[in-house]
Amino acid sequence: MSALTLSCPMPVAAKDHVSLGHGSGGKLSAELMRDVFLPAFRNQTLEGLEDQATLRIGNARIAFTTDSFVVKPLFFRGGDIGSLAVHGTVNDLAMGGATPLFLSVAFIIEEGFPMEKLRRIAASLGQAAASCGVQVVTGDTKVVDKGSGDGVFINSTGLGVVPEGVCLSAGQARHGDAVILSGVIGDHGIAILAEREGLEFDSPVESDSAPLHTLVADMLATTHAIRCLRDPTRGGVSSSLNEIAAQSRVGILLDEETIPVREEVRGACEMLGLDPLYVANEGKLLAIVDPSVADELVAVMRRHPLGREARVIGTVSASDAGWVTMRTTLGTTRIVDMLSGDQLPRIC
Repeated sequence: MSALTLSCPMPVAAKDHVSLGHGSGGKLSAELMRDVFLPAFRNQTLEGLEDQATLRIGNARIAFTTDSFVVKPLFFRGGDIGSLAVHGTVNDLAMGGATPLFLSVAFIIEEGFPMEKLRRIAASLGQAAASCGVQVVTGDTKVVDKGSGDGVFINSTGLGVVPEGVCLSAGQARHGDAVILSGVIGDHGIAILAEREGLEFDSPVESDSAPLHTLVADMLATTHAIRCLRDPTRGGVSSSLNEIAAQSRVGILLDEETIPVREEVRGACEMLGLDPLYVANEGKLLAIVDPSVADELVAVMRRHPLGREARVIGTVSASDAGWVTMRTTLGTTRIVDMLSGDQLPRIC
């Protein structure tokens, strides 16, 4: 096993210069949005801070999202940067209840990058798009000087259609709502870490990268009493739930015993001093739902291949507004705050 250097990249001068932590999905990312981008681009849609923008164009409700992928390494167990770009973009659309339809893809390629690897990434991206039922309809290519990039970066933009009657937002959680998680957490982050650092486990950990739109479609076909959906990518479950708690001005109480983590992932986290709640996922979702439909919804999710381990992991409360707390297996309660930086940069 190689020696690891894990850090939370938040330098003292974080407010004066961009750090890796600004891309973490945690507190520094939120500060970057609040202090730099929102003042420059302020509008009502952007201020919702959803995973996608839902826009009405004529009689249609269109979901629109964009994402950039800088994962290191480019190839990993369970996927690569190409399939990840499709899944990540499709999932952002799905979290708004949209049916994904079209993608644009832009490649930023470093001079000297092997053509064979580029063909492999493009083929993987195309196969992933086809399996999701979406088309790549436009794009762009740029090449930068050798040493100015890191192989390949991909930016993808997605368009989808949101059905009438579907309205999902992180600002809609209510007292008494149930918090549902679709399955085990931490697989993607640990798979990337293992590939990056040459770690070996008794049972290899694979990324959970997968498109969630068909799972979401089954959920929405069952009930519209779903307040919010989020895919806990950068910053993991913790960041997503903290964002919901802040935007809805509610408290969220988790039950540690109900949160599923693979033994291999749990062991790796314990060995490396990581917390699974902060580790990235690429094929899981969180749902805030009316408590009256929680059991039925979990049953529906468990009939889908990507929701077989779905369960209720917590509740929403009117107290402790803006905070996420967790009842631990020891019977104590602890605060689950957002990370300032990132346990593992360049994860997606």
